[in-house]
Amino acid sequence: MLRPNPARWFEILAARDDATLVLEALARTGAVELEARSGAGIPANPVELAPLMARFLDHAARYRDYWPAESICRPSAFPEAPLATLQRCIATLDAWAQDAEPVVHALQRGRAGRRELARWQRVLAALPPGPLHPAQLASAGPLLQVRLFVLPAGSDPGLPLSTDSASAGAPLLSSPLDIDGVPHLLVAGQSEDLEAMEQRIGSLKGSSHVVPGWLQADAGINRAHIERELLALERDQAQRQAQLDDLARRHDLTRTLGDANRLQWLVRNVQTLDTGPLLCWITGWTSDTAGDTLAQALQACPARALLHFPSPPAGASAPLLLTNPPWARPFELFSRALGMPSASEADPTPLLAIVVPLMFGFMFGDVGQGLLLAAIGWWYRQRFPIARLLMVGGLAASVFGLLFGSVFGLHGLLPALWLHPLDEPLTVLLAPLAGGALLLTLGLGLDALSVWWRGDLRRWLLTDAALIAVYLGLLASFFDTTWLALAAAAALYFCLGHAVLGRRLTAGLAAMGELVEKTLQILINTLSFARVGAFALAHAGLSSAIVALMDAADHLLVKALVLVLGNAVVIVLEAMVVSIQTTRLVLFEFFTRFMQGQGRAFNPLPPPPFTYQEN
Repeated sequence: MLRPNPARWFEILAARDDATLVLEALARTGAVELEARSGAGIPANPVELAPLMARFLDHAARYRDYWPAESICRPSAFPEAPLATLQRCIATLDAWAQDAEPVVHALQRGRAGRRELARWQRVLAALPPGPLHPAQLASAGPLLQVRLFVLPAGSDPGLPLSTDSASAGAPLLSSPLDIDGVPHLLVAGQSEDLEAMEQRIGSLKGSSHVVPGWLQADAGINRAHIERELLALERDQAQRQAQLDDLARRHDLTRTLGDANRLQWLVRNVQTLDTGPLLCWITGWTSDTAGDTLAQALQACPARALLHFPSPPAGASAPLLLTNPPWARPFELFSRALGMPSASEADPTPLLAIVVPLMFGFMFGDVGQGLLLAAIGWWYRQRFPIARLLMVGGLAASVFGLLFGSVFGLHGLLPALWLHPLDEPLTVLLAPLAGGALLLTLGLGLDALSVWWRGDLRRWLLTDAALIAVYLGLLASFFDTTWLALAAAAALYFCLGHAVLGRRLTAGLAAMGELVEKTLQILINTLSFARVGAFALAHAGLSSAIVALMDAADHLLVKALVLVLGNAVVIVLEAMVVSIQTTRLVLFEFFTRFMQGQGRAFNPLPPPPFTYQEN
């Protein structure tokens, strides 16, 4: 569990024409990373695919909105060779596009007409009584033009009105409107003024609309006309969509798009394969170390393929897998933040599953606030994996809240099972120091474990083993100075060990500087854990300040409001600060003792963008 496991090498011999089916079945397992046996391999997709795939992407950019939904696009159960498949798909799409282009144009015109009618429907409904009402719009003559300008949200509707000609004596008559938060401007004026306004509003990313010719002086007639036109457009759009559906069936568009999407996925994710005229080797690594998942996937697949698990090729570097129990897996986030541990490095995830909640809970010790954080983490646990850390941290905070006797910052509702932080601040500061020293000692032990896995235990016994003794001796000397003798003896042993390894006395003298540097560094790392106690005191102090403000209020409602708002501030602010401090202590104080993160992470082949196959 502490040591990452290498992924297992697999090899599949498949008929070349069935390779796409095999790759699709493997990708669905989420347990496969491809790697060619020869290292470079042979390009999986011939160069002829590139221009054809570019044509497919052009079709997609133009017609995607008019194709059947991708969720119902079903690829062929027995695909052909990629080049033949893509040629067939492009020929089908070209034929469909030729037949569908008039229908698509009609749909686009209809949608534009619906948008324009809906716009004027909203404008007429929002138009207040004033100088610009429907009767005047309908009677606008050749000298007086009327335009509707739509400005970007947040723009000043009055800003563009100062044009040169308007300021010279030809004022613009305007009516500002706010429709669904978007500023509109209905403006009447001479054509040159309106053209200047159109340029200015265009520079603001706005739009200009001419008053439609069907507009009448009677508002009721206008409403009836808009309703009739919208109904007519809806019927026309339904007929056009039915025509598109019929064309999709006639050209078998669902299968064509399924095949094209499958090939697009193949081109993006499968770069090389070892192929021959009739057969191909699909090789790589799998996280399914037992092999059952891969065997079942191939058994359910109609492709002709044989699965084998030989030894990996000479010189191949296996990706690594973290093998932690389910309760510890959310804490793999910390190890992956620094990089994947190598095969000779310890994975501290199970230890972090204990240490991280303890640090978070100590700094955020409150029963009510902790349970609230746990509830938030539980609610979002499926959407955001990091929320599971918040859930565990909140539960730990509620436990420390019982130890500190704090419920939403109130002391006295529950008896403190241990102490009140502000009553014994020195204890609150020293406890994390002791915990930090223990954690750093464990980090040095994990480093020794890594050295053992690398087969370099002799060097560690002659050098870094003495560093642990120096560190523990210095810590113990705060309670009994006789432990300084152990630290001094260990320091001498450290220098002599370097002299033995270097086979010269000067190597031992040079090691003195290394010993001083490493000792000072780990002592400073230990001192950094005092911030855990400091933030616990800060949390208690902030809670006490909120309670003091609440007690100073005269009205019960004000007291409740102060308590609620104060706890909201504490939860938001402290949760963020405490999370940052916990992460910092783990990454920069603990991990630096033993981890470099030079391992190769397992990167599975992503699944294809479809879920159904024809039978």
